[in-house]
Amino acid sequence: MKGDRVEIVIDAGGATRTYDIEATRAGRRVDVTHGRGVVEVTETTRGGTPVRTARFMAGRVLALVEHPAPRRAPDDAEVTPLRKSA
Repeated sequence: MKGDRVEIVIDAGGATRTYDIEATRAGRRVDVTHGRGVVEVTETTRGGTPVRTARFMAGRVLALVEHPAPRRAPDDAEVTPLRKSA
């Protein structure tokens, strides 16, 4: 979903670097996979076509934080506030 974001913090030899991968258009999502010593973050379309990919060595990754886009629950609009009885 547009607005989904993944923040990756990497150890760069005594310093840290931060990378942000974000779903930039409606219908795109950000997928995270890891295996064989590699962390891969990919922005994909609805059909599953990768738009951009970032790969990091798993041993260098200090933090990987997923920030989902704010989503409105469908039930929020139907809730009425409670009123104090007399």
